[in-house]
Amino acid sequence: MVANANLKALSDLGVSIWLDDLSRRRIKTGHFDELIKDYGLVGATSNPTIFANALSRETEYDQQVDELARAGASTDTAVRTITTDDVRDAADIFRTVHDRTGGVDGRVSLEVDPRLAYDSDKTVAEAIDLWKTVDRPNLMVKIPATEAGLPAITKVIAEGISVNVTLIFSVERYRDVMDAYLAGLEQAKSKGHDLASIESVASFFVSRVDAEVDKRLDAIQENHPLRGEAAIANARLAYAACQEVFSSEKWKALEAEGARVQRPLWASTGVKDKSYSDTRYVDELAAPNTVNTMPESTLEAVADHADVRGDRVTGMAAESQRVFDDLAAAGIDLDDVFKVLEEEGVEKFEKSWNELLDTVSERLS
Repeated sequence: MVANANLKALSDLGVSIWLDDLSRRRIKTGHFDELIKDYGLVGATSNPTIFANALSRETEYDQQVDELARAGASTDTAVRTITTDDVRDAADIFRTVHDRTGGVDGRVSLEVDPRLAYDSDKTVAEAIDLWKTVDRPNLMVKIPATEAGLPAITKVIAEGISVNVTLIFSVERYRDVMDAYLAGLEQAKSKGHDLASIESVASFFVSRVDAEVDKRLDAIQENHPLRGEAAIANARLAYAACQEVFSSEKWKALEAEGARVQRPLWASTGVKDKSYSDTRYVDELAAPNTVNTMPESTLEAVADHADVRGDRVTGMAAESQRVFDDLAAAGIDLDDVFKVLEEEGVEKFEKSWNELLDTVSERLS
């Protein structure tokens, strides 16, 4: 039973509430357990920025880093050990949720080395290695939706590994991701894997779209009427594409074999423009069979004052397309927006990964 009414309303609607954060302090202090009980939390995501922040501020890592230093571990080995240990421990905490939901939720995500984002073969090898190292059925390996990431997604799914596809910005790329998922399921079936054991989400980034589009609108006109419209419209169009693909005959054949829908996951739901409601990317994207992974500040805001008004996404495709048409008419090159956001997304994660390596290297020396 979820104690908080707002979060219960989301959960009852079919929104899976995940935390966009993971750290050893949350694991050791029982904070995850509290959020599961009181807020209905059913999963957690991590990324290089999250780990870099945790390692830089939490003393809970000191003992392990000292032990790794005495053992002569390299920086890469130390980072791999620390992050996989955290994810394994978090997965154990969420295992009861995983079992209770039949494997749908209770998931914890761990990203492949972002320096491999443009190398398909190395991404596949890294994903398989992470899966074996963590050795938990409720792990999700995160693979970026770059062009090189698409064949990697198919190959990793084909190995029976659950995947969180990250850094999706455009509906066009999202359709490629869904195609890669279906192809992976077909290959997994031919290899004899149980399709019901494979879970996948497609992480569609939200607030960054508004941040980039609003910046371009501001250059055209102060207080442009289309400010703040792009991200929600984009996500609603993605949801419509999901409903289309996962009602196709190709999908129904896989579903008959036990396959699960690759759910849309709304990522980057912390509001960057303080003139907007701090719960807007939760309120306006509430819909059945979705995941919303929130930073803690957004989770607390939702618990306190969300405006949950039922399904705000289904049936909104035509209205959302009009927003896109208006943006194009205003001179916004959306293809360029999505290209820039993908490139920046990979760069940001790579920068955070290097910061993580630097932090651990300093501690090891």
